[in-house]
Amino acid sequence: MSKALIVYVSRTGETHEIGNLIAEGLRMSGIETSVLEAKAIQRESDLEGYEALVLGSATYHGEMMQGMKTFLFMAEKAKLEGKVGAAFGAFGWSGEAPDRIYDTMQHIFKMKMVGQPLRLKSSRIQGGIKVAQDYGKEIAKKLMAS
Repeated sequence: MSKALIVYVSRTGETHEIGNLIAEGLRMSGIETSVLEAKAIQRESDLEGYEALVLGSATYHGEMMQGMKTFLFMAEKAKLEGKVGAAFGAFGWSGEAPDRIYDTMQHIFKMKMVGQPLRLKSSRIQGGIKVAQDYGKEIAKKLMAS
């Protein structure tokens, strides 16, 4: 069975909730999925054994959260090239964090990225629950195709 890891940094809990909903979509598709806060990952070897990595951060003052920046510097040392990747995040105004994470995963880590990053203001509005679950299913399809 394929395994996916969702790593997030959340300011108000919304990004964490979106990560859990993405995990539901992955699990509905038969993918074993773990959801961890970025600070729980201590070294690049903690990323071994996963075929997909999904990273999320809230956008705060136009930037990703510092915890995700720190995580990305650590993850750069891991062997992620060719693995399936995706990015997501919650935002209030501008929502740049998922785009910046996505670009790092695609261009620096050389991962096989899912279509676009997922940006949601909230999982509770605009069909956010279904959108996040569907994103998880999209990641699962990419993982099963690789």
